[in-house]
Amino acid sequence: MTFSGFPPSALRLYEDLAADNDKEAWRLRHRERYERDVRAPMDELAAELSTHFAESAFRESTGAGRVTVLGPVRDTRMSHDKSPYKTYQGAYLDLLPCLGLWVHLDRHGLYASGRWYPYAGAEVARYRAAVEEEDGGAELAAIAGRLEAQGFTLGGDRLKSRPRGVPADHPRLGLLRHRKIDAGRRFGPDAGLHTARAGELVRETWQLVRPLLDWMAVRELTPQPRERGVDVPS
Repeated sequence: MTFSGFPPSALRLYEDLAADNDKEAWRLRHRERYERDVRAPMDELAAELSTHFAESAFRESTGAGRVTVLGPVRDTRMSHDKSPYKTYQGAYLDLLPCLGLWVHLDRHGLYASGRWYPYAGAEVARYRAAVEEEDGGAELAAIAGRLEAQGFTLGGDRLKSRPRGVPADHPRLGLLRHRKIDAGRRFGPDAGLHTARAGELVRETWQLVRPLLDWMAVRELTPQPRERGVDVPS
């Protein structure tokens, strides 16, 4: 089927789930609504995005061009919050390991982004070295500036202060603080989420954020063979 948007009841489901998140409520009140109003349209959106971005993934990526839809059950093993079900519905397309495109629906609306999420200090160190380079750093700053002008927020895990050895007046200090980057745009219900316009917003966001991901990929800032004992630098 063709993606035609998320019904208003999809957002209301996550409002209800935030207030009543247990297995009995899921079985009796939430599961049927989830399958019909959230999962089915997200599967349709994923199929549409997979077709549109079939050639986007780099050759090294497995499952290139296929958007994966996440399940509703939370992994609570390492979390203090033991509520069993996610309060959002996510889907992603990996371009390279730890580098890709993301979309999720929650009670506030739709969020789409490009993400770089390294799991080792080696990638973060290489990233900071690339930002320190005059040409490469200036290019990234220009990309970030264009994205912000297009309504993106540059988020992700970052230091509250600054990396060791970096002066307080460094022209790219904001970028150097990042240990992960999530550059995205949020769209509320009034943006047309209940129509096919929602798919257009995700496609547009993913296309606009691609220069940022290309900058990461060209500089090989995705995982290399991991060494034992390497931590994320402070």
